Amino acid sequence: MRLPEASNQNGEVAALMRELGRRARAAARRLGATTGAQRDEALRAIAAALRARSDAILAANRQDLDEARAAGQNAAYLDRLALDESRLAAIAEAVAGIAALPDPVGRVLASWTQPNGLFFERVATPLGVVAVIFESRPNVTADAGALCLKSGNVAILRAGSDSFRTSTEIAAAMQDGLAASGLPRDAIQLVPSRDRAAVGEILAGLGGNVDVVVPRGGKSLVARVQSDARVPVFAHLDGNCHVYVHAAADLAMAGEILLNAKLRRTGVCGAAETLLVDEACAATHLKPLLAALLDAGCAVRGDAACQAADSRVAPASEEDWGTEYLDRIIAAKVVPGLDAAIDHVERYGSHHTDAIVTGDEAAAQRFLAEVDSAIVLHNASTQFADGGEFGFGAEIGIATGRMHARGPVGVEQLCSFKYRVHGRGQTRP
Repeated sequence: MRLPEASNQNGEVAALMRELGRRARAAARRLGATTGAQRDEALRAIAAALRARSDAILAANRQDLDEARAAGQNAAYLDRLALDESRLAAIAEAVAGIAALPDPVGRVLASWTQPNGLFFERVATPLGVVAVIFESRPNVTADAGALCLKSGNVAILRAGSDSFRTSTEIAAAMQDGLAASGLPRDAIQLVPSRDRAAVGEILAGLGGNVDVVVPRGGKSLVARVQSDARVPVFAHLDGNCHVYVHAAADLAMAGEILLNAKLRRTGVCGAAETLLVDEACAATHLKPLLAALLDAGCAVRGDAACQAADSRVAPASEEDWGTEYLDRIIAAKVVPGLDAAIDHVERYGSHHTDAIVTGDEAAAQRFLAEVDSAIVLHNASTQFADGGEFGFGAEIGIATGRMHARGPVGVEQLCSFKYRVHGRGQTRP
């Protein structure tokens, strides 16, 4: 049964959300008793349901696009929102691909026997109910719902108003797949309201029925979630990522890594936003690295040394060092050594993804150990900050906090654990 869309008149949204939370918790108990094979069967049924419902999904997407155009949204925004037959087929294929991942639930993470003969096991378990709040990308509906299901979690999905019609149809297809395989439809629920009050209800925890919140969207959304949530949050606010070219860096390698890290896709959270060049190699490396960026159409905002190396470099302000541009712009600075580079990343970075380029193994090990970011790389592009590149198959987001889920949040990170203790009649003296 699909809940009707509610407005916030007379507390309708609050009542609806409390009911949605109760149903989610009940579904979580049922889902917790399923096997990995049952959940995989459901994922394959969901993929089939997405294909079968394609006409309705694409029709809803056309309505969402028409509304977005009428509101004057730009081409990049419309592209994030748009689906066609090819993109929808890729969404269904991604869901089927998640079914092929190893079952993360029930894994024995550690085991040991105490001197008294008690045998202990630490075993992976679902988190429970995961609420995902996202904006314009309707594919997140399928991705998040499928990842939660694979890991034995129930998903409460709150789509942005711009993709509401499309996400509603995708969620309905997913519920059809759940029902066809004998699992509770309430294991994946889309919030049936565009009212912003629904977000506040989720962040309050729905009466204790939400175990974790994952925001997927712009900075204002993530900031609100991190500020207002009364339950744990897996998220990152900024992706202010650095590439540090150390004194022992190979210039050709540094150039290739830098251009890829900055320009492969400028709008992703793993895109490099600041270039740091060691003064010990600045005489040979700085000018060609800056020229490579500028010649590729990337604006550079740099310190005095960078401006002196290339007249096309604009002056950098203090604000530039902490800015996530998500555009063809990068900040650049010469630093006096490894310590200064690490200090700069710590002061201005967002603990997301940072890279060092060097042939000096000792310097690399220090950078990897002392830079407190979720992802730290040696001689590789920051754009590897992606669950698929980690071999996770897919991700629900990138987390920069210090909880157990840090970096790409895939199916394993959507699990907690419990202890199973086996005895032979032992009692405690």
